[in-house]
Amino acid sequence: MKKSLLLAAVSLVALSAAAPAMAADLAARPYTKAPPAAIAAVYDWSGFYIGVNGGGGSADTSWDLVNFGPEGSHNSTGGTVGGQIGYRFQTGQFVFGVEGQGNWADFSGDNISLIAPGNRNRTKMDAFGLITGQVGYAWNNVLLYVKGGAAVVSNKYDVYSVATGANIDNADETRWGGTVGAGLEFGFAPNWTVGVEYNHIFLGDQNVTFASGAVDRIKQDVDMGLVRLNYKFGGPMLARY
Repeated sequence: MKKSLLLAAVSLVALSAAAPAMAADLAARPYTKAPPAAIAAVYDWSGFYIGVNGGGGSADTSWDLVNFGPEGSHNSTGGTVGGQIGYRFQTGQFVFGVEGQGNWADFSGDNISLIAPGNRNRTKMDAFGLITGQVGYAWNNVLLYVKGGAAVVSNKYDVYSVATGANIDNADETRWGGTVGAGLEFGFAPNWTVGVEYNHIFLGDQNVTFASGAVDRIKQDVDMGLVRLNYKFGGPMLARY
């Protein structure tokens, strides 16, 4: 009997000593905080920008000697380089903007006069400027837009002798007209965008008086393609949940 009581007492003491360790093993695991929700970065096209552009074009030019008749036409082709500055405002996915652009150009071409076959008529466009408004639609960092407004070009006209190459007559002209175009632009880095753009310039007909007193009615339209690189001031992105 005494031996049984002694064994029971030893077992009770052993169970009492093990109880705290078992309780510790059964304690609740520590709470782990859930990760924050992901933030989507959305490109913002709003703000001022400045950039450079380069490309090529063609000016379709027709000469018509007043009171005598058509002298023929030619394409003045070549390259151009320049810059632009503008401001855009984005609301939702729509983007609105205004822009001024100025370019040096070297578009030149000529043809033999139909009235005086001994003469060659040459046109050179050496500069142009555009003042336009823009309306676009953005898919995050991709912008598709159309543009339209006023255009001004600087032209030089020369008449050369086919036989000798000597300059016979000349005139200079600054001409105003209209322009329409479209472009696609891509934001490839913080504050930097690159794009391509097409422009058509309408210049219509205008009488040009040469140094000799001769008057030609000259019609001109211009098509050009440009690659553009812009730097946009301000933050490039808006963080949205």
